[in-house]
Amino acid sequence: MSPDTQPAPAVTGDRAITEEDVRRIVREEVERAFRRDPATRTAAIIASKGTLDWAYPPLILANAAAAVGMDVSIFFTFYGLNIIHKDAARKLKIDPVGNPAMPMPVPIPDIISSLPGMVPMASAMMRSKFAKKNVATIRELLATAQEAEVRLIACQMTVDVFGYAQDDFIDGVEFAGAAAFMARARKAHVTLFV
Repeated sequence: MSPDTQPAPAVTGDRAITEEDVRRIVREEVERAFRRDPATRTAAIIASKGTLDWAYPPLILANAAAAVGMDVSIFFTFYGLNIIHKDAARKLKIDPVGNPAMPMPVPIPDIISSLPGMVPMASAMMRSKFAKKNVATIRELLATAQEAEVRLIACQMTVDVFGYAQDDFIDGVEFAGAAAFMARARKAHVTLFV
């Protein structure tokens, strides 16, 4: 906007309200709203998929929520446990047959995609694509989440069903049942199932 088209500052009494005044007022209103409803600062995310492409969304969303000051928890259940497993680098793969929307450098028929060696190739290709775009690795996203005090919660029932031990997972992971997580999620302002 040019100076002649900008609206004149609002005047109350004999004092003009500046842009900084408006920012301060909005900031105070937001802070008051947070004090009235602490759930507006809480996010609960459920991670249920254990492939490389599905490991990114819950971690990126959790880190973004933590960055804006939210109290965040991620509940890892079923194959989502792969994300927090110590052997995640080997467990997190991508299958081009199971992901028909996966961008490939050249069109590849399903029959070729199902040949042995295609899963490691597709996984390496996806990791390379992320690296070229300077996207953090899963390990880096987990470390960032832990630094931001995002709670990483493994589903105890799934851990038991799959025969895992608690020391199969990265340090800092908590273990709880679905009911315990639901008690937290029902009070959250944002609840996502990924």
